Amino acid sequence: MDLNLIKNTAIGAAYKSAEIINNFSGKLTRVSKKGPIDLVTEADIASEKNIIAEIRRRFPDHEILAEESGLNQTGKSACRWIIDPLDGTTNFAHQIPLFAVSIAFAVDNEINVGIVLNPVSGELFTAVRGQGATLNGTAIEVSRQKDISESLLATGFPYDVKQMLDPVMLRFKQCIAASQGIRRLGSAALDLCFVACGRFEGFWEENLNPWDTAAGWLIAEEAGARVTDFSGNPYDLNQKEIMATNSHIHDELQSTLEI
Repeated sequence: MDLNLIKNTAIGAAYKSAEIINNFSGKLTRVSKKGPIDLVTEADIASEKNIIAEIRRRFPDHEILAEESGLNQTGKSACRWIIDPLDGTTNFAHQIPLFAVSIAFAVDNEINVGIVLNPVSGELFTAVRGQGATLNGTAIEVSRQKDISESLLATGFPYDVKQMLDPVMLRFKQCIAASQGIRRLGSAALDLCFVACGRFEGFWEENLNPWDTAAGWLIAEEAGARVTDFSGNPYDLNQKEIMATNSHIHDELQSTLEI
């Protein structure tokens, strides 16, 4: 498997989707709801159609798991693309420039390539398994901060947060008390990439989907991050909890998240 061809296909599709998304910015005519606070726009749909078309053009037999259309299969393949065409739709709908195109590629359920592109800033995060992670072509690595009290953390709130408000807010409260501060960007893909490049020391969230984390997970790990669930067990795409840190504060953050 030529992973460089996979990576270049993903990057090309992401840049084309970024152009599509930017063309919709400030011009949305319809914003729909998949849930009480889970939005979808014309930009999400158009971006996803573009990415799927680009993949199908070169790899017609590969499986594709995409946020808006689900699992697309043309045959039985060990190769699967995992796509979030617009991670951070609520930000996009409100013209907040923190959202991303996220594309991952897996073989036998192991992520081998991940790319995350912010269409507004132009920041492109990439990783190929075993080859490290980059930001706009320059190698990146996690922060070396070893004290959680000096660490900047990030989190997100699940779409069903109102049904689980007490545990979510208890963890949030404990992390505020333990850390230098907390940010809530609204894009798990960017949160993981910001851990990868040292902007955040740690990130946690729950009830995410595979397309939210697949690419960012690999990028973070290839930059030196440790990624687990809240109990320290190895993370996989079926997990409902994710905790990513620079590894130095991992045990401290894990303890802080205990309720």
